Amino acid sequence: MILVLPIIQLLVMPLAADYEVKNINISIVDNDHSPLSQQLISKITASGYFRLADYGNSFKNAFKQIETDKSDLILEIPQNFERNLVRENHQKLFIAVNAINGTKANLGGAYLTMIIANFNSDIRLDWTAPQRFNAIPTIQIVSSNWYNTFLNYQIFMVPGILAFLVTMVGAYMCSLNIVKEKEVGTIEQINVTPIKKHHFILGKLIPFWLIGMFVFTIGLFIVGRLIYGIIPLGSIALLYSYLSVYLIALLGFGLLLSTYSETQQQAMSVAFFFMMIFLLMSGLFTSVDSMPEWANIIARINPVTYFIEVMRMLVLKGSSFSDIKNHFLIMIAFAIFFNGWAILNYKKTS
Repeated sequence: MILVLPIIQLLVMPLAADYEVKNINISIVDNDHSPLSQQLISKITASGYFRLADYGNSFKNAFKQIETDKSDLILEIPQNFERNLVRENHQKLFIAVNAINGTKANLGGAYLTMIIANFNSDIRLDWTAPQRFNAIPTIQIVSSNWYNTFLNYQIFMVPGILAFLVTMVGAYMCSLNIVKEKEVGTIEQINVTPIKKHHFILGKLIPFWLIGMFVFTIGLFIVGRLIYGIIPLGSIALLYSYLSVYLIALLGFGLLLSTYSETQQQAMSVAFFFMMIFLLMSGLFTSVDSMPEWANIIARINPVTYFIEVMRMLVLKGSSFSDIKNHFLIMIAFAIFFNGWAILNYKKTS
């Protein structure tokens, strides 16, 4: 549970957690069957984003493909498509999008619109006589992709998933720590010993702190580097310094749950409740800035949010200490808060 499962999850999850939409099923209703319509269809299917699920001349049949979830979009090419385009220099196309999956619908519709726009530009270029001087001023846009040149979504996801896997291992394992002492009855024997309360908490925290550092090292330098080719651009010492503070805060949270729980099942249930909130409100899959204001507030009191941000800043962007110093201060505050609360609560219940 501590070593094998996180490694397997880190191997599988970045491959599945991919927001790049491909293989979009499209039904094409071709009422023209002209060379120009065939050229447009070839351009769509050759783009790599669309898969031709149905081809015919009946919109009713194409709509049945939507209803049976076999198609995601319908493109209808009207009659006399090529003739009107040549004679009148314009023609309309009809696109129907299955919007049950909003993300797929938006991206699929945008992809198809862009392909049609490029097709339109190509035929205009072919039909327009070349001029010596361009009478219409144009603005040329050249884009440069920083930090992820080839727009590989796995490079973006691996640091965030690694951060959350370390969180799961630390929180789950540590939340069962003191609870097990309660269940087997050894907590009373510990309470009568001269050991101080904060020493007892440190004794429970340090082993899992070392385990968390070990799991993170395997994930970053073995799985991340050898499998995904991710090499941290920032300081490794700075990354491990922040990780050490984060693990102290996270394990303090796990110990806090353990001091309140009476059974391991109760501790696991409560930890699962918070893990779901940490996962969905951390910015791992969706941007925190795009969340509603109330959700943004919850995300900002979530320690996982800051660790994922720091991971992506240091590993992908090569940020320096001045860029993450506020994250350091916030995580130190989390560490003091959770561990102090755990010590105080343990004193109260002992």
